[in-house]
Amino acid sequence: MGSIKVHEFTTVDGVVDAPMWTMDFGFPDDLAASIGALTAGADGILLGRTTYEMFGPAWSTRTVEDDPGAPFFNDTTKYVVSGSLTDPGWGPAQVLPYDVDRLQALRAEHDLYVSGSATLVRALVADGLVDELHLYVYPVAVRSGIRLFPEGGDPARLTLVDATKLSNGVAHLVYGPA
Repeated sequence: MGSIKVHEFTTVDGVVDAPMWTMDFGFPDDLAASIGALTAGADGILLGRTTYEMFGPAWSTRTVEDDPGAPFFNDTTKYVVSGSLTDPGWGPAQVLPYDVDRLQALRAEHDLYVSGSATLVRALVADGLVDELHLYVYPVAVRSGIRLFPEGGDPARLTLVDATKLSNGVAHLVYGPA
């Protein structure tokens, strides 16, 4: 059986919008190793359309010399959840609708890595499809932007599995299903 592991950069006030605020904290070796451990076990990348369209131009021109993560992002099959994308340009990629049964089947066959994709992640959490939610909490409050869990809706109950302080002051919190 596979799994779905989510990685989100977030602020202390819960913003997961385009994380330009991470630049002030650098990308130290322990952060790289932590994210590398997530991607190392994955044989597929699950993304929402918006994140896929943002990642494509950013990653498609990178090589392993530019970034050790480039082969993973460029060569691993991307499963893009979208009702509007018809011709993915950054591959290998497959487009699929949000369908719980289809996602459960995909999860049963693959170890999937999710980055960003807040709308998708909200739905995956609500449907009990997230095995591990890795929040990298940056010590900054930006006070506006897209939040992983906006106001309203049902509570999302999770269980803390692990917590680590990284060298740049970021807290790596790992949650599992409640």
